[in-house]
Amino acid sequence: MPGPADPDPADPGREHFGREYIGRLYRTRLSRGRATLGELLGGEIETESQGARVTTATGRRLLNCSGYGVLLMGARHPTVVRHVEEQLHRNPVATRVLLEPLTALAADALVARAPAGLERVHFACSGAEAVETAIKIARTRGKDRLIATHGGYHGKTMGALGLTGKDLFKEPFRPLLPHTAHVPYGDADALAEQLRVAAGRACVVIEPVQGEAGVIIPPPGYLRAVQELCRAHDAHFVLDEIQTGLGRLGSWWGADEDRLTPDMLLTGKGLGGGIMPVSAVIATPEVFGALDRDPYLHTSTFSGMPLAMAAVRGALEAIEEEDLVRRARELGAELLDGIRRIAERRLGSLVREVRGRGLLIGVEFAEPGVAGDLLVELIREGVVANHSLNSHMVLRFTPPAVLSPPEVDFLLAAFERACRVQAARHVPTQEGGAARAQR
Repeated sequence: MPGPADPDPADPGREHFGREYIGRLYRTRLSRGRATLGELLGGEIETESQGARVTTATGRRLLNCSGYGVLLMGARHPTVVRHVEEQLHRNPVATRVLLEPLTALAADALVARAPAGLERVHFACSGAEAVETAIKIARTRGKDRLIATHGGYHGKTMGALGLTGKDLFKEPFRPLLPHTAHVPYGDADALAEQLRVAAGRACVVIEPVQGEAGVIIPPPGYLRAVQELCRAHDAHFVLDEIQTGLGRLGSWWGADEDRLTPDMLLTGKGLGGGIMPVSAVIATPEVFGALDRDPYLHTSTFSGMPLAMAAVRGALEAIEEEDLVRRARELGAELLDGIRRIAERRLGSLVREVRGRGLLIGVEFAEPGVAGDLLVELIREGVVANHSLNSHMVLRFTPPAVLSPPEVDFLLAAFERACRVQAARHVPTQEGGAARAQR
């Protein structure tokens, strides 16, 4: 029962979303660990969002450069909201017995923007579900040997978890899917060796840029070599663009730079326009054959639900009407240059590398703990960034492409102030004055 100081559960007023009360609910109803993490990050309670800003229960408006790649067009983009609101008042959830127009229209719009040759779509809700679908489609084609990369991230459901390249997430749940191998990212020779062992039976799942590994960009020609090796060894080539696709890298797809046509392309995160959870597998007709013949072979209650499909149509429309792919490319170049200059000037040798493509930017540190400290300091300065699930040494920025010039200035100024604080804590002093001089 609520205590005397607790809000009335029937009252949705945001002024009652106090830190202590919400923190206690997290600790007793959700996860003690998640509650502790929230406290370490300042205990802020987010209650509203619009564009590039998220508002807390205390009225703070933070610049949101987080969201793990979901918010390319910012929060509550009016085009996406309009599509979703119209569908909400028309038919939000379908019977799944009759044909329904929104699913067909969303699939057609997605195929129109996919690499040539990818013509069939299966919709799901989460990125991990899209990975599971790709694994099952591969099985229908006799591809039961999975190959992924060290540091790769493909989700945490039982099948996808086997592909994810971090043992910490896997150990409590073993045994996972059998016949799964990992090779170093960027090493085509290591992949070739695995494909020789599993000739005709392999399914390779790879990211065009590894996001959760800390924004790892492959060497030139690597992705093209992966595609050619897969074809030479009769393997399925699955490109996981759940985080990188839909303009995040400054191109519609990470596949575009090397003109790739995978057997399957996975998309998600921003596909729902920051409003609905949606993912999809886009496949060649040949690979999709089993699901083409039997529509009930792989299904999900909310796959292709009209409300989510309205969000997909709105998201694709918003990307085009605001030219967000170009904006991501240009804005990403500006932010990468600014973040790199600030990090190198303020933190010196403490920074190992600043790298990125489009609006996926990572700052890798030479010492443990700095990325987490900087994440906390940035929140104090009014900016929300990301940690990297597969690399504790990397701080990640995934800002929306709708940042205004003043918001860009705010981000860089906040980053500089946060770096200045970290320099005082972490940068070694020379004769007691180096850290003070940097301030």
